[in-house]
Amino acid sequence: MSGIANKRVLVTGADGFIGSHLAEMLVERGAKVRALCLYNSFNNWGWLEKSDKLAHMEIVTGDVRDPHFCRKLCADIDVVFHLAALIAIPYSYVAPDAYVDTNVRGTLNICQAALDAGCSRVLQTSTSEVYGTALTVPIAETHPLQPQSPYSASKIGADAIAKSFFNTFNLPLVTARPFNTFGPRQSARAVIPNIISQIAAGKKDIALGDLRPTRDFNYVLDTCAAMIALAECDAAIGEEVNIGTNVEISIGELFETIRSIMNSDAAIVTEEQRKRPEKSEVMRLLCDSTKLRTLCGYKHQYSLRDGLEQTVKWFTNPANLANYKTSIYNI
Repeated sequence: MSGIANKRVLVTGADGFIGSHLAEMLVERGAKVRALCLYNSFNNWGWLEKSDKLAHMEIVTGDVRDPHFCRKLCADIDVVFHLAALIAIPYSYVAPDAYVDTNVRGTLNICQAALDAGCSRVLQTSTSEVYGTALTVPIAETHPLQPQSPYSASKIGADAIAKSFFNTFNLPLVTARPFNTFGPRQSARAVIPNIISQIAAGKKDIALGDLRPTRDFNYVLDTCAAMIALAECDAAIGEEVNIGTNVEISIGELFETIRSIMNSDAAIVTEEQRKRPEKSEVMRLLCDSTKLRTLCGYKHQYSLRDGLEQTVKWFTNPANLANYKTSIYNI
């Protein structure tokens, strides 16, 4: 496929963390963006509410769980970036049925609608959580899939549904599998904004869960740029492709790095409610991004520290911090 400029592009989940950044980047690259925000009675468009690119987007509200709506949503669209999903792992322990409805059935609805509409490319957004605790490192796309939480199980199911449409109906599909993405606008249920927002709010005791797991963190602009590169890459059709930095860091070490950047003397307090069940915790995630570089030549642009500094800068703006309830643990 030629570049994304002038293409009619749909972003599902555009009101969310990664989706809002992706929609803005697509506008910057000349795409004609239709942004799906989850319908609500307040007519709130999430993080797009204050976007300086809003005037250049077509905002649509609705729900990917409705197949009839999805058919209308995909009409006259060239490229679909499917990000709409429930993603909080702890909440998947509470409401697993909702994860199947949104993540699996929602993906089915989008794939069917994109097929019917003759879309030229569909990018399915996966997650490194489908791999579970690393059996071999770094983790390549051939690593076994391990459903260690209802969330990861729902994403394994969603990826399988999407891939079945490629295998059965020749849907021009790419599955992007980002490792842990972070940056401005991320929910405080994630570890990096959790740490930063607590320190920024003046707390000296920072509540965290298990400090041992390691993660490969991607700055959000790198994740978005890699997703666009994959959508533009003909060689990626039918492939699952990791997005990562090939660098891992433990949660304990991550805390120390953030504390250093923020010149804080805060200390960690471990809370049991923030720990996952023993067999559900993913202890190690380290990306092998060889396939991403080989297929489309993309290499990440931001180091972990660069991304953390940008994220700290955003969260320490009082107007941004005011969006977060740092005294409440949100699963």
